[in-house]
Amino acid sequence: MVERTPWLNILTHVILFTGLAILVVPIYLVFVAASQTLQDVMAIPAKLLPGDQLFPNIAAAWHEAEFDTKFLNTLILATGVVVGKIVLAALTAFGIVFFDHRLRMPIFWAVFITLMLPLEVRIVPTYAVAANALSPFQTILDMLGITGLVNALTGFEIALNWNLLNSYTGLIMPLVATATGTFLYRQFFLTIPDELVEAAKMDGAGPLRFLREILIPLSVTNMAALATIMFVVGWNQYLWPLLIITDPAYGVAAVELSRLVPNMNTTGGDIPNWHWAMAGTLIVMLPPVAVVILMQRWFVRGLINTDK
Repeated sequence: MVERTPWLNILTHVILFTGLAILVVPIYLVFVAASQTLQDVMAIPAKLLPGDQLFPNIAAAWHEAEFDTKFLNTLILATGVVVGKIVLAALTAFGIVFFDHRLRMPIFWAVFITLMLPLEVRIVPTYAVAANALSPFQTILDMLGITGLVNALTGFEIALNWNLLNSYTGLIMPLVATATGTFLYRQFFLTIPDELVEAAKMDGAGPLRFLREILIPLSVTNMAALATIMFVVGWNQYLWPLLIITDPAYGVAAVELSRLVPNMNTTGGDIPNWHWAMAGTLIVMLPPVAVVILMQRWFVRGLINTDK
């Protein structure tokens, strides 16, 4: 039951406008600083009205941070994370929900527990694996004595090595295997009626045909919601690219944006170019905002599952 009273309506609107101000005011200050000259940004008291230097500042920030290649790298990273997570999560949830085997629940809970282990928590072992993705197999061969046996018989030393540092594969793979998408798909697949599954069997549909022709078309809104979330997550990645990327050719926008923020080491004590840094912030912020706006309808449908 929704209670409607004048005081409650006023209080509700005060809370809403307070939340809106908390969200919008910082973005407005960034926009104002990005549209002013450096002297206006450093003026006391601060000027709170936009200036006329927005596009020159954006051009300077774009050139200074070399955003052309950084945006392409970030787009590859975000797209790879979206595609990889949608495919992997759909297949994992499909196996958990529609295949009756004893390990289905242990596998689900094993996947679910990884929600409590974000990349920041497991970043050291993840980096070790990225430095040599085949090191676990090398360890197994060493423990079984196969490496020593082959070396003794043939003189050949097995040394498995696959370095993922400074590569798109290394950027994308650790971000693909998380439990969020699997849990979202599982909850949707559980709502599929048994009659539909039985009807597909009677029509001669095998598991892959059932997945391709029935489940995937029904999961379009879920895919859109997951793709929206994962694109924003992938685009805003900072810590992982900062850790594994030392080649500027593979740099991403968020990391390069941090390099636009000046400090004593980069300016040598001169006044920092805050107007360029704010202009760069606007540039980096635009793609995820555009994706969320364009996908808003499917994003909401995917989360509340109104199409079921």
